[in-house]
Amino acid sequence: MKKHLILALTTGLSLSACSPSDQSVLTEQTSPSVVDYQAKGIISKSLPEIVEALNNGEISSEALVTLYLDRIEAIDKQGPRLQAVLNVNPDALILAKELDVMRANGVIKGPLHGVPILLKDNIETLDNMPTTAGALALKDNITHRDSPLVAGLRAQGAIILGKTNLSQWANFRSEGSMSGWSALGGQVRNPHMLDRNPCGSSSGSGAATAASLAAGTVGTETNGSIICPSNANGIVGFKPTVGIVPQQHIIPISESQDTAGPMTKSVKGAAMLMNAMATTTPDIDYTSGLNANALKGVRVGVLNFAKGSSSQIIQRFDTALADLVAAGAILVNIDQRPKAPEGLGKMSYDLLKYEFKDGINTYLASTSSQQVPVRTLQELIDFNQANSDIELALFDQSIFVSSQSMDALESKAYKTAVARVQKATREDGVDKLLTEHNVDVLIAPSGPVVPRVDAINGDVWPNSWPGFGSYAAQAGYPHVTVPMGDINALSVGVSFIGTKFTDADLLGFAYAYEQQSQRRIEPRYLANAEDIPAIADAMKAKSH
Repeated sequence: MKKHLILALTTGLSLSACSPSDQSVLTEQTSPSVVDYQAKGIISKSLPEIVEALNNGEISSEALVTLYLDRIEAIDKQGPRLQAVLNVNPDALILAKELDVMRANGVIKGPLHGVPILLKDNIETLDNMPTTAGALALKDNITHRDSPLVAGLRAQGAIILGKTNLSQWANFRSEGSMSGWSALGGQVRNPHMLDRNPCGSSSGSGAATAASLAAGTVGTETNGSIICPSNANGIVGFKPTVGIVPQQHIIPISESQDTAGPMTKSVKGAAMLMNAMATTTPDIDYTSGLNANALKGVRVGVLNFAKGSSSQIIQRFDTALADLVAAGAILVNIDQRPKAPEGLGKMSYDLLKYEFKDGINTYLASTSSQQVPVRTLQELIDFNQANSDIELALFDQSIFVSSQSMDALESKAYKTAVARVQKATREDGVDKLLTEHNVDVLIAPSGPVVPRVDAINGDVWPNSWPGFGSYAAQAGYPHVTVPMGDINALSVGVSFIGTKFTDADLLGFAYAYEQQSQRRIEPRYLANAEDIPAIADAMKAKSH
């Protein structure tokens, strides 16, 4: 995430950033040049529905993997060329056949037996695939080691189908970056509208889930990188409490904020993945609170100060509030933003740079010197400069350079930054809002309607960034986004934020809202806004 986006998310300041749904504007046929790439049949379903089909014998894992591989080839590598998948597991079909034989013999590994899952390509897996972060320096980084979350998925029978593209180095390389671009994978495309930003570093995971390229995906977040692409791609994204999903063998940015999380079509799918991924909490069933009545009598804090300035987003949010009331929630208006200490934005940004330098040096040192040509951040900077025609073709490495200048984690400045940022976002932030207003959960819009991909200027965000996700990210607290409708075929979501270790409760609230609202839309693979007839007509000159 580039600097001005980080600062906006961390402080809540503005960026130089109707009806419940605008599906009505799409009732006419779109441009003849727009091909129908929408998924059909079993792969169009949510993860729980796919699990049920496997369990009922409606489809084999081998057949399911084949369908996904064919779809990746048809719309990710060809057709609209989403470029959401970096690598496919060469052994995926072999693994599927083995799991089918086990099932035929009455052996079921777990609830995800035979389910194909895509991982963001900063997460290590023992499969014969590199973990690259989208970077040339790591193109041969085959570690043959599972991150604990991958081991958890595998233990429940999941198949690692492949790796998703991402904003290179999880969008922590340049202050002038483009979300969803990597040197190895190119630019991820938003399947709802192909010229629109897929948002956040887990952009490939978001696009792949929305486009039905796997039953579910895994993303990672430091500050917004699960929530933003889930909002942009019209899916459910869950950022758990930091530490619940172990971060071992995941390319790091921040030890105090990094976490992996599920990105799926449904809240239940996200909860099912959490049961496998959250290996530190084996006794918690994250699906246990998924009840359509989970919001009845629940006091919900409505963050009016975080609604942003977009009238269309506010309209969708108002509809979401009505859905919450219909589900039994008690709404409590919260109009005042928590007072942030002076310099919070700079401190939070510096904190990430301190931790990135330390973490990436440790990670690079752990890789094979025969496969990875750099051992330190400074060597990585030098490598990128030497390969600038590929690595620096669109933007620089200003965050790398700035991070290299930071002191060690033992420094007083770093320790002060951690203490102040966490106090501001925890006890003086999320926890204060929950306690003072006597509410169980906080809600706000999840983010903006995404702008176009801009290879000249980098990310160009709307003037006002709706949402409160930065506080949840910096506090290390759980945050889930659920689709709340669309604006001209572009999806927007509503966020549920809670305090530490309320993950299962939060998923329950999100599930009850989802069951009441049912506002997720399928991608239309529009080339641009002018594939919407009403917009195309408005763009034409009118004779007088």
